[in-house]
Amino acid sequence: MIITQTPVRISFLGGGTDYPEYFRRHGGETLVATINKYTLVTVHGITQFADHALRIHYSQVESVSTLDEIQHPSARECLRFLGVRDGIEIHYLSNLPARTGLGSSGSATVGLLHALHAFRGELVTREQLAEEAVHVERELIKEHVGCQDQYACSFGGLLHLEFCADGSVKVAPATLPASRLKMLEERLMLFYTGAQRNAHELLGEQIQRTVNQEIDGGLGCMRQLVRQGLDVLSDEGDLGAFGELLHEGWTLKRSFSTKITTPWLDEIYERARGAGAVGGKLLGAGGGGFLLLYVDPSTQDGVRRALPELREVDVAFENSGSTIIFYRP
Repeated sequence: MIITQTPVRISFLGGGTDYPEYFRRHGGETLVATINKYTLVTVHGITQFADHALRIHYSQVESVSTLDEIQHPSARECLRFLGVRDGIEIHYLSNLPARTGLGSSGSATVGLLHALHAFRGELVTREQLAEEAVHVERELIKEHVGCQDQYACSFGGLLHLEFCADGSVKVAPATLPASRLKMLEERLMLFYTGAQRNAHELLGEQIQRTVNQEIDGGLGCMRQLVRQGLDVLSDEGDLGAFGELLHEGWTLKRSFSTKITTPWLDEIYERARGAGAVGGKLLGAGGGGFLLLYVDPSTQDGVRRALPELREVDVAFENSGSTIIFYRP
């Protein structure tokens, strides 16, 4: 039996520039961090007495005789990619709901690939895991996804990711004093809107506008915010400027597609700002999921009172990335 633990992530700045449709022309950058909420993936062999060749446990249970019968896209294509066609059982377990903007699909794909490599007795680097996860999601499943989630979930930590026009990715930890990182952590609030959504469907319009070069100017500004954010974090001054950058990034992001927000979500965000939030954003593709806010500790209670219908989730950074937590061949 193999069990992997892979974190989900919160994306701060630069989202949208991690799509090859953009960075293959201009390059891209994002600032992202993993948090202590995880996807657990268990892989083990099936007993010879089972009447099925493969079994996948998630919100459903699939017991099938052939690989092609599997409905779970990531499980099916990860197995196909690594040449595992039978004799295996897979269990997924997540701390937080899927399809909510935290990169859970990337986390699950990275975690399963990690477990399958271990099941086959293979060592794999974090870079290889990320590259393979991007390949599975973009080339095999044909999902409208960027490339930051797979690298963030594989490596872990607060990361500056640079996506080069030649297709390579540079991964650089954002090295901050522990006290500065703690200050940032204490000023982040994460709220669940209760709305799950399909990022692939939401992103169709934005990807098409990216291909058509209609939003290149806005994406270029998003990339510039990454360097500004790194400067704020590495400085010793007021961290409030980081919240203002989040607000600027959210304003830009809303212009990329008509599906990123709704009147209700805009009203929630303005309520939070009126109660003391400096800035924030809907995570991931938008349309629902989790709302990230930058709020000074002195006004956090007021923000909670202003958003009584939302459920808050504690935020804590983690640095481990995808990890094998149990290994018994």
